[in-house]
Amino acid sequence: MTQVNRLLGLARSLVIYHGIPGRQRRLRRFYSRFVSSGNLVFDIGAHAGNRARAFAAIGCRVVAVEPQPDFARLLRALFKGSGDVTVIEAAVGTSVGRSLLSISERTPTVTTLDEGWREARGWEPDFSHVTWDARVDVETTTLDVLIERFGMPAFVKIDVEGGEPGVLAGLSRPVPALSFEYLPRALDYARRCTERLDQIGDYHYNWSFGESSELADERWMTAAALMTALATPLAQRRPGDVYARLAAHGPT
Repeated sequence: MTQVNRLLGLARSLVIYHGIPGRQRRLRRFYSRFVSSGNLVFDIGAHAGNRARAFAAIGCRVVAVEPQPDFARLLRALFKGSGDVTVIEAAVGTSVGRSLLSISERTPTVTTLDEGWREARGWEPDFSHVTWDARVDVETTTLDVLIERFGMPAFVKIDVEGGEPGVLAGLSRPVPALSFEYLPRALDYARRCTERLDQIGDYHYNWSFGESSELADERWMTAAALMTALATPLAQRRPGDVYARLAAHGPT
């Protein structure tokens, strides 16, 4: 790894995720519809820790899981002395073991375990500036293992650049609510995620556009309706997040 690129990547993520005024306030307000003080939250792909920070500010206990060594160290420094945030240096996927993580040192937000996802993005204009220039052998675990260790979370945030279907493949029981990222040109990944969730629970779905911290639809919907929504011009303008919750929780 190149030291200069690594430092630039770290600095870029800190500015993006911690340097924008008002972002933490918006995140706390938004996530408060899913969690409350005392709840357990899994932050899968915690990266620079802005979501973990928001969940902890709400009063949640947070398990922040991050495979990139530089960012795992950053998380440990950010939350040093906090009894509410536990940092796990690992990737989450289909099984326990080891795997190769492809890292873009200057743009570490697009680090991924999924080679197919990485190769497909290499053909897209939005990723023309990205080079995956390092590979690191990392520990892997599963959501089921994390649940056995820490308990059932009220919410699971998943942002792992194409690894979302693999993360959900390692989950065998329904969690109350969760989110995962979608990319406009990779909706097959979102479809695979909803198919897996519908196998293990009665989920309803919603979505948010970009970093809006707002749900895009007033009503929760079926997986089929969600995929229709993600194909609309608004959803196709930029990446966003899908939110899933068990139907028993009702609309919010």
